[in-house]
Amino acid sequence: MPSASLAVAHRPSHGPHDQTHPDRVRIAALSAAIALNLAALLMVLRPVAPQFAASIKNTDEMVVNWITPKPKQPDPPQIEMKARPVPPPPAAHAQPKSLPPPVAVPTDEGTVVAPPAVPAPSVEPAQVVAPPVADPSPIEASLAYRTAPLTFPPQAIRRKMQGTVMLRVLVDAEGKPVQVVIETSSGYELLDKSARDQVLANWRFQPATSQGRPESAWARVPVSFDLRQL
Repeated sequence: MPSASLAVAHRPSHGPHDQTHPDRVRIAALSAAIALNLAALLMVLRPVAPQFAASIKNTDEMVVNWITPKPKQPDPPQIEMKARPVPPPPAAHAQPKSLPPPVAVPTDEGTVVAPPAVPAPSVEPAQVVAPPVADPSPIEASLAYRTAPLTFPPQAIRRKMQGTVMLRVLVDAEGKPVQVVIETSSGYELLDKSARDQVLANWRFQPATSQGRPESAWARVPVSFDLRQL
């Protein structure tokens, strides 16, 4: 801060009345110096006052955030230590029985030592091998016809024979009949035999399939002899 120096002029005193005047001048000079110092102090502090007031205002607006402590984690569960089970000692292997000492058998020619008895070897039962399972019998199916030519016997026409024969036909995997059995007769042996022979010789079928593969199958095949179709 600037300060004012005091300069007082000393005058020679001429008497007792002249000493009062210098004291008044010194007091006035001190008062002026103090006033100047106060003015300089106010000028210095004047720009600081708004900043100080603003800092106080900002202090009033401060928000205090309380930090909530985290909950305490529970202690880990205690691990119960169990004693490890001791395995039982291995069973002692049975020692082979010692063979009895040879027995001395007295004979006319001297003492003969009989050989030790040898245990008979154990015979394990023979394993029974199951015979192979035979293929199952052909299945029953309804088969479609590929070719089914039929000729009316001339003798049956002359005798006015007609009727239906029910045949049971075994068809192989290629669709060819390999066995024909008369299941229901037409009433005429001539017609029955003609139907069986013609189916076995000339007819062809669509073979049955199992899992996508053709296989043999039985099928019921009706053969009709009708004079009206001649």
